[in-house]
Amino acid sequence: MSGSEAEAERKILGHITEMINQEKDLRERLARQEIDEPTEHARLAGLEAELDQCWDLLRQRRARADAGQDPGGANVRPASEVEGYLS
Repeated sequence: MSGSEAEAERKILGHITEMINQEKDLRERLARQEIDEPTEHARLAGLEAELDQCWDLLRQRRARADAGQDPGGANVRPASEVEGYLS
C-alpha cells in the first residue's frame, strides 16, 4: 500500500471513528434528557447511513487493492444502495 493509499484509508477510518463518537454522544445526550427521542433517532439515522457509505468505500478500496487495481477508483455509493450491508 502506498503512502497516499494508506493516508486515504486513515482518513476514512478517522471519519468512521468520529461518527461512532457522535453516535455515543447522541445516546448519552438522550440519557441525560438533553435531546428528545425523535431528535436522537433522526440524527442516528443520518449517521448510520453515512457510516454504511464509509464502510462500503473502505471495502471497495481494499477489494480493488487486493485485485491489483487502483483503490482511488472506488467511489462513494448512494446510501440507498449500501444501507443495511452486513459486515
